[in-house]
Amino acid sequence: MSLTDRAYDAAGVEQASRDLLVAVGEDPTREGLADTPSRMARAWSEILSGMTEDPREHLRTQFHAGTDELVLVRDITFYSVCEHHLLPFYGRAHVGYIPRGGVVTGLSKLARVVEGYAKRPQVQERLTAQVADAINEVLHPQGVIVVIEAEHMCMSMRGVTKPGSSTVTSALRGIMNDGATRSEIMALVLGGQR
Repeated sequence: MSLTDRAYDAAGVEQASRDLLVAVGEDPTREGLADTPSRMARAWSEILSGMTEDPREHLRTQFHAGTDELVLVRDITFYSVCEHHLLPFYGRAHVGYIPRGGVVTGLSKLARVVEGYAKRPQVQERLTAQVADAINEVLHPQGVIVVIEAEHMCMSMRGVTKPGSSTVTSALRGIMNDGATRSEIMALVLGGQR
């Protein structure tokens, strides 16, 4: 059974939220918390909305641009949830590809792919690879690069408690793996960082 085969159970999330509040020593009926379980059910439905979609579908919108030059969209903001602690991680994705035969997709479609894979329980390493693989599988470009920089709340607000630390992952496909091409592309992606 895949993630998309399961239905979101809002009532179950509400009950689990009530149970969590009780388990941590709170009174879920007190003012301020009385509506929290239903708010959490609505919030988690939105936070995990990528579970019910195939982000690759966004890439099926294609057109002929007549160029095989690099297409790069930097600083795509995303929010996700670490599957190990169910705490947020968030950051920026940089997504690029070199078309084949002049076939490209809309720039917003790259952001939608990031969003679709981010809005599910994730690890950053898998998220990075999923975005790269989707572009590679659907567009059949000469090469793909995905670099993700993120801060993980499971490191910032608990455990080692190192707020502001950044984790960087990358996935390269096709000609992006060539040494000189890789260096040039990484410089474009990360060179303009603030």
